[in-house]
Amino acid sequence: MTALRSGLIALALAGIAMSASAQTIRIKDLVEFDGVRGNDLVGYGLVVGLNGTGDGLRNAPFTEEIMSNILERLGVNVTGEQFRPRNVAAVIVTAALPPFSRSGARIDVTVSAIGDANSLLGGTLVMTPLTAADGEIYAVAQGTIIAGGVSATGDAATVVEGVPTSGVVPAGARVEREVDFDFSSMTQIRLALRDPDFTTASRVEGAINREIGSGVARMLDAGTVLLDISRTGTSSPAHALSAIENVTITPEQRARVVVDQASGTIVMGSNVRISEVAVSQNNLTLRIEEAPLVVQPNPFTEGQTVVVPRTGVALQEDAGPGLALVQGGTTLSDVIAGLNALGVSARDMIDILKSIKAAGALHAEFVVR
Repeated sequence: MTALRSGLIALALAGIAMSASAQTIRIKDLVEFDGVRGNDLVGYGLVVGLNGTGDGLRNAPFTEEIMSNILERLGVNVTGEQFRPRNVAAVIVTAALPPFSRSGARIDVTVSAIGDANSLLGGTLVMTPLTAADGEIYAVAQGTIIAGGVSATGDAATVVEGVPTSGVVPAGARVEREVDFDFSSMTQIRLALRDPDFTTASRVEGAINREIGSGVARMLDAGTVLLDISRTGTSSPAHALSAIENVTITPEQRARVVVDQASGTIVMGSNVRISEVAVSQNNLTLRIEEAPLVVQPNPFTEGQTVVVPRTGVALQEDAGPGLALVQGGTTLSDVIAGLNALGVSARDMIDILKSIKAAGALHAEFVVR
């Protein structure tokens, strides 16, 4: 039943892949436009208002340092004072600045504890500058944290669900500086395919030229198509991209098998093919039984009670069905049916696929995660 259920799951996922490959996809979902990109931001801040779940300041002296700096900026002199509250925590704040973000826009931020705080639940992030790779401040974050988990601690036990030391502040940062980028002056824009492929790039080129006009798009390589803005007949690069981003094509997919050994998951693309091959697999069962024997001395004699180890080991090899013939498949459903005919579990199927690939009968890229 396990093998059958695994086969049905794999077949269902394969059906999704086949339907996805058969339908048309918008160009905007296949490429990245040159220059239209976000920027990563990071900051170091302080969370206050925790219910005794903050950093232990003896173990996290950096928390005490930033707390002192914040209080001094607010006009409170704490030099030489000894204070060790448990309602504050030092955190790293991260965010992504979307492309074309303007001053005053709000963006989401993620907050993660870096000390020994137990939970950020109910805490408030104090004003935290967020900088980019150039060292400039582009946003400032502040707000109430929505933690990603919960924890409860008693005298003898602790229960933790999720990750309470990490959370988010929705729309918690305000953009203070815009990224300098003169998009309107561009005369050419490169379209970068997320999954480089010569056939897909050629189809993108052809679809744009048919929709807008001959010579507008030109394929440079498997991952790049060059768009000539002057040939589009539009008034700006923004208008040109809006005219082509909803053009649809049918992307080409490489034959690929992806397996996850930890969970036993197998995902196959619609182009996977297997040549006719014979497969045999047996199951080995190793049984080890411990039956220690206690030996005692005779009555009224000097001696010691001794435990004598006694181990029984048995190795059993279950006879399999012999060589099973997996017919060569011309479609993904044929491949799934042939593999399911072996009647093995998903984890055994991973080993079989590895062996079929090594034998040269699996015609697909084999990815193990």
